[in-house]
Amino acid sequence: MVQSNDSKLELQFRRTTSLQNAGPAVGEGLRIVRFDFALRDRRIASTDSQVEGIKSLLMNQRKRYDCVVIGGGHNGLVAAAYLARSGKSVCVLERRHVLGGSATTEKLWPGYKVSTAAYVISLFLPEITRDLRLAQYGFRVLPRRPSSFTPLLDGRYLLLGADDNENREQIAKFSKRDARVYHRYQAMLERIAHVVEPVLSRAAPDPPPLAKSHRSIGIGKRLRDAGKLWELYRAVADLGDDLPEAIELLTGAARPILERWFESEVLRATIATDAIIGAFAAPSMPGTAYVLLHHVMGQAGGARGIWGYVEGGMGGLADALETACEDLHVEVRRESEVCRILVNDGRVAGVQLTDGTIVETSIVASSVDAHWTFERLMTPADLPDWFRAAVAKIDYSSASAKINLALSEPPQFTCVPDRGLGRHHHGTMHICPTMDFIERAYDDAKYGHPSKEPVLEMTMASAVDSTVAPPGKHVASIFVQYAPYRLAEGLHWDEIKESFADRCIELFARYAPNLPGAIEHRQILSPLDLERTYGLTGGNIMQGAMHLHQLYSMRPIAGWADHRTPVRGLYLCGAASHPGGGVMGACGKNAAEEILRDA
Repeated sequence: MVQSNDSKLELQFRRTTSLQNAGPAVGEGLRIVRFDFALRDRRIASTDSQVEGIKSLLMNQRKRYDCVVIGGGHNGLVAAAYLARSGKSVCVLERRHVLGGSATTEKLWPGYKVSTAAYVISLFLPEITRDLRLAQYGFRVLPRRPSSFTPLLDGRYLLLGADDNENREQIAKFSKRDARVYHRYQAMLERIAHVVEPVLSRAAPDPPPLAKSHRSIGIGKRLRDAGKLWELYRAVADLGDDLPEAIELLTGAARPILERWFESEVLRATIATDAIIGAFAAPSMPGTAYVLLHHVMGQAGGARGIWGYVEGGMGGLADALETACEDLHVEVRRESEVCRILVNDGRVAGVQLTDGTIVETSIVASSVDAHWTFERLMTPADLPDWFRAAVAKIDYSSASAKINLALSEPPQFTCVPDRGLGRHHHGTMHICPTMDFIERAYDDAKYGHPSKEPVLEMTMASAVDSTVAPPGKHVASIFVQYAPYRLAEGLHWDEIKESFADRCIELFARYAPNLPGAIEHRQILSPLDLERTYGLTGGNIMQGAMHLHQLYSMRPIAGWADHRTPVRGLYLCGAASHPGGGVMGACGKNAAEEILRDA
């Protein structure tokens, strides 16, 4: 709309785009663009400035890109930057007013910068930071020393971090045996992670045989996939005596592994929290061991398995990525919601926005999940029936909630005699004293009820980052397990989330009695809120459960793990694709490499 104060001109335009096959003389298709204009209020004479404004508007509306990225989360921005580095014209379309997807910073209350969803970082690939020069653009990870604090009601506590000597001293308070073997356990995880990590930084192979009608795979891809599988086979063979442990970590349950290694309940429970984050599963269930392993991969925190805070909140990563994209001439559009991916004769033709705008392109990289991409942004006629049926079976079960707090003072734990800000506030503060405590919390959720005594993990970034809260104040987040997306009959999250948050605060106050009185503001994000706000189907923060049948060559579905789809020019570049959830950027980087391979 172009307006003039004198004439009160209202220019409305409607754009109709159709693609018609017109033979090789005019390429793949003919674009027909029609604009209808209407002048309302009264007839006026167009001035030169109005004409120029209209011409500028038309040029902008007709602009075509080599690639359009749906979603301005960290994976979408990474994919856009790598594509632009290779000379592609790229446009990123973000539904919300803020970039970062789930890894974002929002100013919910005056003076506070809140990492509303994701809150710590470790998995982000160092090569992305180097390739895109993110440190130059302000991306900085602040280490958490120590990184883990578990208080107990009997006056004891467990403090863990990167210092081996301190870890031994802390664990020895509960078990001298565990203090001796903890370093061996960590070393075992690191050896296995060292083998698995390279798998994350490249597209997954597609070894499952498919009917030729489902997918035709060329000899080049077959050779590449065979090479990846051979390299993985050789790497696994190098594990030697660690091989049985590796197989169990990739396929089994976390609880029996931890019970074999350790005898102290508080140590078992503290480690087990990494096995259930974002998963609708108890640590006794198969698949949780891989989630445990997944969380010790990555070195963005300074060392493998060490998690840190992004300076300025998690949105600091998105800010750096946006600046990198701008320097590479990527166009980033906020508040530009895609409502449909346009397909013509089995090939991407562009996307349509909710305001009717059509953005033309021959390549679309979607960073939203498979349900959104294939079942909400596309029509059934765009995809084969067998593909849609497989997508419909993807498991999005979730039981996570988030509570964000503005605090007048740090939580003061009864087990720590010191008052004020202490080292124990630097890392994750766990409320989960035993493995059975976690199991009971899950038991409630599996019947559709939020846990009576949920597993709570509080982080307080302001303990190490002075930029996120006013002087003397603090910003804290509580990640909650288990809060099931699907509730029992008669319950609705919009009606119970405040009382559930009260229950979480009350439980935390048993360990830190001052917490309720210290809360100045709070935000509660139920699983339903996570779905609504961030487009996470079922509130699943991983864009699909991280079970074995939905990992590696089976993510998002078997036979299509290389970011491609049955529609030519349409790719997945978010956590719905390999290697899955977490703020790692690998999905975006790997997808960009496959797009460029096809270009």
